[in-house]
Amino acid sequence: MASPGALEPAAGSVPGTKVELTVSCRNLLDMDTFSKSDPVVVLFMQGSGSSEWKEFGRTEVIDNTLNPDFVRKFVLDYYFEEKQNLRFDVYNVDSKSCSILKQDFLGQAFVALGEVIGSQRGRLERALTGVPGKRCGTILLLAEELSNCRDIVTMQLCANKLDKKDFFGKSDPFLVFYRSNEDGTFTICHKTEVVKNTLNPVWQPFTIPVRALCNGDYDRTVKIDVYDWDRDGSHDFIGEFATSYRELSRAQSQFTVYEVRRGARLGGRGAPHAGADPPLRPQVLNPRKKCKKKKYVNSGTVTLLSFSVESEFTFVDYIRGGTQLNFTVAIDFTASNGMPSQPTSLHYASPYQLSAYALALKAVGEIIQDYDSDKLFPAYGFGAKLPPDGKISHQFPLNNNADNPSCAGIEGVLESYLQSLRTVQLYGPTNFAPVINQVAGAAAQVTDGSQYHVLLIITDGVISDMLQTKEAIVTASALPMSIIIVGVGPAEFEAMEELDGDEVRVSSRGRYAERDIVQFVPFRDYVDDSGNQVLSMARLAKDVLAEIPEQLLSYMKTHDIKPRRADPQ
Repeated sequence: MASPGALEPAAGSVPGTKVELTVSCRNLLDMDTFSKSDPVVVLFMQGSGSSEWKEFGRTEVIDNTLNPDFVRKFVLDYYFEEKQNLRFDVYNVDSKSCSILKQDFLGQAFVALGEVIGSQRGRLERALTGVPGKRCGTILLLAEELSNCRDIVTMQLCANKLDKKDFFGKSDPFLVFYRSNEDGTFTICHKTEVVKNTLNPVWQPFTIPVRALCNGDYDRTVKIDVYDWDRDGSHDFIGEFATSYRELSRAQSQFTVYEVRRGARLGGRGAPHAGADPPLRPQVLNPRKKCKKKKYVNSGTVTLLSFSVESEFTFVDYIRGGTQLNFTVAIDFTASNGMPSQPTSLHYASPYQLSAYALALKAVGEIIQDYDSDKLFPAYGFGAKLPPDGKISHQFPLNNNADNPSCAGIEGVLESYLQSLRTVQLYGPTNFAPVINQVAGAAAQVTDGSQYHVLLIITDGVISDMLQTKEAIVTASALPMSIIIVGVGPAEFEAMEELDGDEVRVSSRGRYAERDIVQFVPFRDYVDDSGNQVLSMARLAKDVLAEIPEQLLSYMKTHDIKPRRADPQ
């Protein structure tokens, strides 16, 4: 589920050049009986000096096509002095499981990032292999260096009198945006939603980075195709028009109207498959051709209703502006963990090694504490019977101080955790909602961007209050907070993956989470057989914290909070 950023460079490396990889596939294996495959590409990378493959990210899933062109890009740090090995695994998504291993494997390709960058025009086609006795098709990769432009554009478009393409109804139009490359070819950069059964659609406003639209070159051609959506993926081409960032920006003071024309379009006459787009092979925008019908004028018009530009702020901008990260810990004290005094217990700490709980807490806490000025961390336990009356609690303070549950530093949290193990009785059930609501209450007190809360939950098993937990997450998604869940032990953790809303946004009673605020990782994926505990915990911390900057930015953007100016030194 994690989509971590670029792996750490070798010691001594300077910050790398940002490179954007665009991915397409051709002639994939067809694994579905009554339709075509629904492919996704997963990118794995090797760390410097390591033979271990680690997931970097995934494209979107495109339904019903053997020739997908993915919109979601991979942005990598490129280091000339390093060999950066990449592995692309292609799967057919055939079940609702979030686990990629439960999907149909369609093939894989191995390539070094330098090979892609060094190939002609930054384009590389490589055969997919890995399915015995089958031709798996090919993967096409396009690399382009990204500019440092940090502006983002918000625009809205509508259309009028588009051509009717459906026999029993009107058209179902959508737009596909392409930026031109320096060699005259085109790369997809955005796709609007489909507006059903109308020849006069109004599309929702959308945002796109300027570097994605034109890579900082304001006069670079931006091409826009208009399609009629069809369920089987054979979308009908309605027409096209071309513009540029500079021309689009004039809509800040006036409406801009474009004629949609038919003719020899980019990539030929064939419509893209469901969610797919014209291929990455060289395609030059041909001169406009008039339709053979003598009275043909156009296939409708598209109007740019609004266009605005603002700076894209970074996580560092907010931290420099004074935003504090408030770290809260919640630890599972349910009986399923086993008696802490027994070596089989997940809470067992030998004289030579910390427990899985302590290792996870230390790995994550030691990084996040650098962004918390007072180094005081509220720490709770849940699922235990408390002395003296044996009352079950799902949010008891580890330091036994209900008025002030904060511990001094990560060492203070560890000390209170170990003390609680000696005084409480592990019991159950496993309820997350009380502690999520506790932190959400604190987050709701200050919503101006000066405070952001991160809740770390370490647990061993199945959630007992799933409905209440979903409700709590949906409510918390509107607040300045994120939730990290580390699963310890051998459980499957499918419920946790459901809460990690990377693919499907969490919902409760018809309400969807405002944004994705949950990140889940299983601890067992970071147990190093070689015994290199320091390296293993560094990887764990990197993955569980990978989404925090984007989650913080999504809150700030949703609530239109700009970073404060850093105080002059």
